[in-house]
Amino acid sequence: MSDLEAPLRPKRKKGIVDFLVQFRWILVVFVVLPISVTIYFLIYLGDVKSDMKSYKKRQKEHDENVKKVVKRLKERNPSKDGLVCTARKPWIAVGMRNVDYKRARHFEVDLSAFRNILDIDKDRMIAKVEPLVNMGQISRATCPMNLSLAVVAELDDLTVGGLINGYGIEGSSHIYGLFSDTVVAYEIVLADGQVVRATKDNEYKDIFYAIPWSQGTLGLLVSAEIKLIPIKEYMKLTYKPVVSNLREIAQAYADSFAPRDGDQDNQAKVPDFVEGMIYTSTEAVFMTGRYASKEEAKKKGNVINSVGWWFKPWFYQHAATALKRGEFTEYIPTREYYHRHTRSLYWEGKLILPFGDQFWFRFLFGWMMPPKVSLLKATQGEAIRNYYHQNHVIQDMLVPLYKVGDALEWQHHEMEVYPLWLCPHRLYKLPYKTMVYPEPGFEHHRRQGDTSYAQMYTDVGVYYAPGPILRGEVFDGAEAVRKMEQWLIENDGFQPQYAVSELSEKNFWRMFDADLYEKCRKKYKAVGTFMSVYYKSKKGRKTEKEVQEAEQAQLEPAYAEVDQPID
Repeated sequence: MSDLEAPLRPKRKKGIVDFLVQFRWILVVFVVLPISVTIYFLIYLGDVKSDMKSYKKRQKEHDENVKKVVKRLKERNPSKDGLVCTARKPWIAVGMRNVDYKRARHFEVDLSAFRNILDIDKDRMIAKVEPLVNMGQISRATCPMNLSLAVVAELDDLTVGGLINGYGIEGSSHIYGLFSDTVVAYEIVLADGQVVRATKDNEYKDIFYAIPWSQGTLGLLVSAEIKLIPIKEYMKLTYKPVVSNLREIAQAYADSFAPRDGDQDNQAKVPDFVEGMIYTSTEAVFMTGRYASKEEAKKKGNVINSVGWWFKPWFYQHAATALKRGEFTEYIPTREYYHRHTRSLYWEGKLILPFGDQFWFRFLFGWMMPPKVSLLKATQGEAIRNYYHQNHVIQDMLVPLYKVGDALEWQHHEMEVYPLWLCPHRLYKLPYKTMVYPEPGFEHHRRQGDTSYAQMYTDVGVYYAPGPILRGEVFDGAEAVRKMEQWLIENDGFQPQYAVSELSEKNFWRMFDADLYEKCRKKYKAVGTFMSVYYKSKKGRKTEKEVQEAEQAQLEPAYAEVDQPID
């Protein structure tokens, strides 16, 4: 067997849960989709109502809501009320993490009112927004102005707070970095009720750099000021197919956006958007986009494809046509391009609704898509949830660009999930060593995609049922994730914590750096008030003993010595 061949596995015995999963589409079609449409419509009405208010009135309401948060925080009795977290129900989060920490004793603070765009400042090119503003809402407000956030995550439901406290990326991240890298200021309620505005150059610059990836464990984020960029009405998108082995596919991917001469900051050589989809171990399509005016898009001979219409083919399937028709270029309305993966939830929609990509379903019911992820989670039950953890993969592997080929080969051998999503992003060299950071000395190697101030990483998105499961074979999902986490630790990679994690606390702090995070936990009195980031990320229901230990926590170094063996 060659290194790339997946190991032979015995056949898996099916049970009642397999049957429930197979026919879950009945519940989705007749219950989840109708309720989802209703919720989407009500949210839209709420957004319209908010838009009718002046920015001044929205800011006044915001200030009043912040006072309520401060008051609520001061009502907490540290000896009996548990650790602080938001009042949002566990199943509402878009991520696949179980949010098990909310199943134990905890103290809730309601942030549900923080869902307004507070200001669009065209002079400063800044959008001030509350944490529950989602990507669909902000793009709907800014795109008609020919403005946009520098990084717009693809799915409409992803919120500003989640993308900042957790992880956010888009096809423009090879230029602007992760979503949190585009934030210029945070408004945070600290553990003692103090409200501060943190920027990279004021007295709170340490917590400014510590907030990303902290999962809301340093304070409560109540607003953020985010960078805006000028855009045009269309995205000129070129689809380039590649048929080869995984190593050569990885190199073709790098070449699509990273000049081999190292001229990474040259706008003429680097596209505005980059995305890759690998359909099999030998087939991939890479897309590069540049903003284009409506005058250019509507020139004779140019093809305009409004991918946002409900009856249109799912985007990943449309892109796959390049494997047969060859390289081609088309123009997509910019906002529709931003949210191209929303209707099909990338390709997860194919598992949820096996016939969802068929024309008859798209034409009759496509306008109801997608089902809300929160409702899918709320209706799955404990047995199905555990089934997905064992027989399904939703993970992101953040790896240096030069190691993408290694990551693809490892994934093929251990998980064999296809399609795969590739999206590059810069990892900046910052004044502080944050939880995620580039490789030491990367600037001296100047590998493809790197600059003196940032190392180029790539998100290898692994979302689907593994090959062994599709073939009816045995697959240990938890063990596969543990192996993936170990591989990432050994290869200077990172695992976003929206996903299910199998990391022990020791290995968690091997993957992430604790120094700045723990200093801020101590300095801003988060210890014993807010949960630690590992406590929130840890899989499994928290016991009362764990809650008590966390409440009484004294700050201890979370570092794991480099020379200690990995569990």
